[in-house]
Amino acid sequence: MAEVNKQPLKLAGKISIITGGASGIGEATARFFATHGAFVVIADIQDEEGHQVATSIGSNRCTYFHCDVTDERQVISVVDFTVETYGHLDIMFSNAGIVSTSVQTVLDLDLTQFDALMAVNARGSAACVKHAARAMVERRVRGCIICTASVAGSRGGSVRTDYVMAKHAVVGLVRSASKQLGVHGIRVNCVSPSAVATPLSKRSPERARKTMKLYERLSSLKGVELGVADVAEAVVFLASDGSSFITGHDLAVDGGLTKLPDADDLVAYNS
Repeated sequence: MAEVNKQPLKLAGKISIITGGASGIGEATARFFATHGAFVVIADIQDEEGHQVATSIGSNRCTYFHCDVTDERQVISVVDFTVETYGHLDIMFSNAGIVSTSVQTVLDLDLTQFDALMAVNARGSAACVKHAARAMVERRVRGCIICTASVAGSRGGSVRTDYVMAKHAVVGLVRSASKQLGVHGIRVNCVSPSAVATPLSKRSPERARKTMKLYERLSSLKGVELGVADVAEAVVFLASDGSSFITGHDLAVDGGLTKLPDADDLVAYNS
């Protein structure tokens, strides 16, 4: 009987960091990365959840490291830990993010909340890209950096102004970094989901349900609900050799969304 050819692992032997990897999109991606042969360092501030995810994946494949991306020193520490443990860094998935705690229109913009959100979503992403790229350049690794953006970042929104601005900044970061790091063979891309059910959204199940219904109505792809696994699959693609000539790209995972609704829900549950 003929042997069945096994599908080669897409990320075999690759060394990766996933920020915000203790839950949601980050957790799903950590599991997918490990399944595809990568070694994963989960960086998060949710210590209990992070340790649980790492343990469930397996200590031979996944490690948890406490990291608050708003503190550049902690970002440096997780990159240094990864390089010291595994010898180099191949993939950085800068995914850590938060959402607005209030409506946040321009007229009532709370700048204290604005600063807190930007520190995580925009400044944190910049720190992750900066130090991952430095580690790759120093060791001449033709690596891959991926950020979590949002459809809101390119299309705007009627509310959650701080969130929309931060995700727009992430897209700008990716496009600039891809131009600057291409000479080193480093690819930089982002993934932009629309409404996706995550632990953040599940804190308000009724609102999450309305959000997903609204998304389904606006999407051109019917009968499918976006989940964290769908986003994780897109990240695996961007991290793999299957996208070896793709850089500076904002990959929308939105089911053909034609527009953002005039409501805060879709923006609020984007990541």
